[in-house]
Amino acid sequence: MNTKQTLNALLATVPTHNYLHLLEGNTPKKVVDFLDLSRNDISKAMKMDKDHVRFDDQITKDLKKRLYEIANICELMAGYFNGDIEKTALWFNIKNPALGGISPRDMIRYGRYKKLELFIRNALAGIHP
Repeated sequence: MNTKQTLNALLATVPTHNYLHLLEGNTPKKVVDFLDLSRNDISKAMKMDKDHVRFDDQITKDLKKRLYEIANICELMAGYFNGDIEKTALWFNIKNPALGGISPRDMIRYGRYKKLELFIRNALAGIHP
């Protein structure tokens, strides 16, 4: 891998825009709303007690970190769709053959967001070498 490819791979981890506005304000709540996730979904995905799922200033550090990572994934895909929020939302909600026939949203709900993130990064790296 040459220097340009290495730099592109490194920079591909951060979205170039904040099309969905998930990376500002109350990011955890915005992510949950964008993906239409329930407290129960978050509880199962993050393997934590439902009573500990909060989106206010009492949110746990681990949950906040994970939801920022998911926000980053969403913004990367919004960048692929040139900021089209409807297409981005649709992509997260439609079953995807490349993901074993489940939707990206369900990958997140099942706690497989790291696998989804890797899939997205690899796909985008192939598109933007």
